[in-house]
Amino acid sequence: MNRLSLTNLPVAPAVDPRALSVGIVHLGIGAFHRAHQAVVTERAAVETGDTRWGIAGVSQRSTTVRDQLAPQDGLYSVLERGLGEPSIQVIGSVREVLTVPEDPEAVVARMADPAVSVVTLTVTEKGYRAAGDGLNLADPEIQADLTGRPPRTVVGQLAAAIARRDEPLTILSCDNLVSNGPFLRQLVTDYFDALGKLPPAFEATRFPAGMVDRIVPATTDADRDEAARMLGVRDEAVVVAEPFLQWVIEDDFAGARPAWERGGAVLTADVAPWEQAKLRMLNATHSMLAYLGALRGYETIAEAVRDDELGALARQLMTDDVVPTLTPPDGLDLTAYGASVLERFENPALKHRTRQVAMDGSVKLPVRMLGTVRDRLAAGAEPRIISLAVAAWMVYVSKTPDIDDPQADRLQAAVAGVSEPAKLVDALLAVDSIFTPDLRDSAAFRDLLIDHAAALLA
Repeated sequence: MNRLSLTNLPVAPAVDPRALSVGIVHLGIGAFHRAHQAVVTERAAVETGDTRWGIAGVSQRSTTVRDQLAPQDGLYSVLERGLGEPSIQVIGSVREVLTVPEDPEAVVARMADPAVSVVTLTVTEKGYRAAGDGLNLADPEIQADLTGRPPRTVVGQLAAAIARRDEPLTILSCDNLVSNGPFLRQLVTDYFDALGKLPPAFEATRFPAGMVDRIVPATTDADRDEAARMLGVRDEAVVVAEPFLQWVIEDDFAGARPAWERGGAVLTADVAPWEQAKLRMLNATHSMLAYLGALRGYETIAEAVRDDELGALARQLMTDDVVPTLTPPDGLDLTAYGASVLERFENPALKHRTRQVAMDGSVKLPVRMLGTVRDRLAAGAEPRIISLAVAAWMVYVSKTPDIDDPQADRLQAAVAGVSEPAKLVDALLAVDSIFTPDLRDSAAFRDLLIDHAAALLA
């Protein structure tokens, strides 16, 4: 079967990819970006006819995506799986892929190009190399970038590009971090402070906040086979996604930008209420189902949420503990949103693996769960269900010898030889990169964790 390419297109695209010039650089060109921001960018181009916004994607580690897309002229498909028949669309907004290990200098040069006015990021929480609210200047890779090598860290790449530019840049984080725009600005500021030199273009550089939402499970061989049947050509870069897509962006740009609102995004003066609702309702529930589901032997989130007990706990988490801590943004009904979250999780076509969602718990817990714990404790309430979610992570850590986490060594050392619930809870509460003193010192929180851990271990 022929491979998808510009000469083997099943349907003529609404916008000719060859007409697109690169105006966006995206750091972290994984499946999520290709199923989310790249799709909205393409839709905007279709609606407006504006050809300035082709994407140069950057892989921070491997050549996999580049090797998939290069023989296909950058084309790939998005296979949408909902409750009805699946649908498929070919996307052409990604015009090139650069890889940091092969040529870090080319990445900086592309971001410094005056034709580029927006850089977007999906590098996951750990890609920011943060420590608390600032940059981890003790990180050996950050230290190496500061010595002047062609930068291999995200913050180092951004700083090097800003330093070369005369024109201000808009840098838009699309990762699940609280106030991700201001947070990223602080990290870049810390980097320049460590260098002892602030470039002139930095002051006008903008770091708008952004919130993204779409479930994008890992692509399987069966998905590739189905895409081939639907397209009539082979696509080695197909990504799978649910029909739902949400992108909320703070309307604060340094210069020109795509008309993303024409592609389905929401432009707003304040992302924070949207962001908090998503992190605390969707992401926290997703993580809780991943830990509890994995402990029960479920392979996917859909299997876990269809377990009557786990499904009920997911509902309780949102209604009992999360909703009382939120101020809903205009246009968002929290009750309806919570119901839609569970409907999406129940979609049997999306085989989102519990172990995949359970990854990187040490960086996800603080932004998804621990703020809710603090707010409930401050209100004098008992954070019973959200504490169960945290306890489930603790037990998952203790029972998973090959845990996928940036702090895996520290976590495994903390729980080594620990089997009693109280000792397990205390060992992980002592990990100060996750739990702050107010939580470690809360007897009510500790007691809830011990009770839940005891029940889960039993």
